[in-house]
Amino acid sequence: MDEDKTNTPNILTVVIPAYNEQAGVVATINEICEVLGNASIAAEIIVVDDGSTDQTATEAESCGVRVIRHSRNQGYGASLKNGILASTSEFVMITDADGTYPAQVIPQLMEQSHKMDMVVGARSLNSAGIPMVRRPAKWLLTRLAEYLAGRKIPDLNSGMRIFRRSELLGFLSILPAGFSFTTTITLGMLCNNRRVTYVPIEYRKRLGVSKIKPSDFLSFIILVLRTIVLFNPLKVFLPLGATLFVMGMAKFVYDLFLWDLSESAIMALLAAINIWSLGLLADMIGRIHLRPPE
Repeated sequence: MDEDKTNTPNILTVVIPAYNEQAGVVATINEICEVLGNASIAAEIIVVDDGSTDQTATEAESCGVRVIRHSRNQGYGASLKNGILASTSEFVMITDADGTYPAQVIPQLMEQSHKMDMVVGARSLNSAGIPMVRRPAKWLLTRLAEYLAGRKIPDLNSGMRIFRRSELLGFLSILPAGFSFTTTITLGMLCNNRRVTYVPIEYRKRLGVSKIKPSDFLSFIILVLRTIVLFNPLKVFLPLGATLFVMGMAKFVYDLFLWDLSESAIMALLAAINIWSLGLLADMIGRIHLRPPE
């Protein structure tokens, strides 16, 4: 859905990354087009074919939408970034090509987006589209992110959300090329006090085969820690230093009773001071260089 006959500027660009999604891409596009048309939302749809080996790109082009083709698979995040950079609308929405996210909520998300920097379609942990085997890992990852971000996160890595394009571009250079794109932008927005809200949605079973592997869970944990160290390092360094400080002080008091000061007490106390110093330095660097402009 590009500009209509009256040349009304598009207020929304829908970016759909797709890798071997020929089973669901047409149904996804048609559903989105129908909802946008019924809601009279001036929008365009950009499908980024990420080096698919099936007919994903051809199927998408048959729907009359804009298709960006990657000659090789570059990753979910890379596809989103290329689609976002190709957009010119005030708002950018991302969603998947596998039929899991309900297009019917787009008008509701758009209504909220006019007073927010990011509006996220929040899936319930009990949604039919989330396999049982992934739910414990997803719960643990979310609790870790909530502690580090300092606020409740209903859905850490939902693939359906609308951003203000101007806000999103400020974070683009730090967003990864893989599946962790959504986790990173969530933590980046929250840690920088951007206006973020969540709208509950139903998450449906996907069409086709999932690209996420069980081994990605460890990568997500590392990503959460890395992102928080980037934006709010004191959340990591202060507790770690405090733990070593308490251990060192306990050993120091014990050594006093024995009148025999040990190296382990001194090392623990020095390590705590070093870690706190690193945390303060990382926080200063983050404030100066890594935070997007207001």
